[in-house]
Amino acid sequence: MSTTRQLIDRLKQEPQLRAICGWNWAEQLPHESTFSRAFDEFALTELPQRLHEAVIECTQRGRIVGHIARDSTAIEAREVFPESKPKKVKYQRRPKRAKASERGTRLEQQRKQTLTEQVAGLSEQCSIGTKKSSKGHQQYWRGYKLHLDVADGQIPISALLTGASVHDSQAAIPLMTMSTQRVIYLYDLMDSAYDARAIREHSLQLGHRPITDHPKRRRKVGEYKIALRKNSRSWKRVVEMETRAEEMTWAEQERFAERTMVERVFSRLKDEFGGRTIRVRGAKKIMAHLMFGVLALTVD
Repeated sequence: MSTTRQLIDRLKQEPQLRAICGWNWAEQLPHESTFSRAFDEFALTELPQRLHEAVIECTQRGRIVGHIARDSTAIEAREVFPESKPKKVKYQRRPKRAKASERGTRLEQQRKQTLTEQVAGLSEQCSIGTKKSSKGHQQYWRGYKLHLDVADGQIPISALLTGASVHDSQAAIPLMTMSTQRVIYLYDLMDSAYDARAIREHSLQLGHRPITDHPKRRRKVGEYKIALRKNSRSWKRVVEMETRAEEMTWAEQERFAERTMVERVFSRLKDEFGGRTIRVRGAKKIMAHLMFGVLALTVD
């Protein structure tokens, strides 16, 4: 049911579903606008997030989770970008800021912050996101990103919503911190987007073992020329030969294969639990819509 009107029509027709939801008679059903106001209140109070956290607390606290798979997915939204009007202010001398080397990168700053500060530092504004498809083509969308930590058994543990332009690595440390507070787990499984020293060190500091897919790195042109002198193969063949990634051990490869469970969770969320049929606007309401789906998927 992708709209509130469809839900109301079905409640009128099915007495069993109506009784489960708390109404004995069809005449007791509230107006469509009442449903909207209730949903607005749920979004502002973050009700689905708190319900999901309570479910995880009750069912997963006594369990030792082997792997946490971390990834994000595109969430398309029917929104316009907020208009930023230039402010007319008099010239003021800017205060001196600390150098970038002294401040550290955003990931290094996150390691020194509390979870509340880490989440507050992530942008929730609607923006344009881009990703590379399996065929190597750039794909763009307008909206947001949903970041998930998924445990063995395809159980979502933690979730964050950011703007589409926020890089995956920026949400890794907040998700890691949130999941550590909720469950006991051993391994962090992440793709090449999370290949950063600060993320690996933070994972080790929290008592986990990070397993990250390393991005492919190519050698410099000078090294290609040396390689060409040593053998007579074509330039294209040498480039293919030298393009490689840092290899994992066989044990790490076996564990990293479990990372596909987060992809299956995203697929189910979009196909079965309303992840594709978003009719609301604003980060708060979109997160509430998605978290009701995540909550139902977790219980399932």
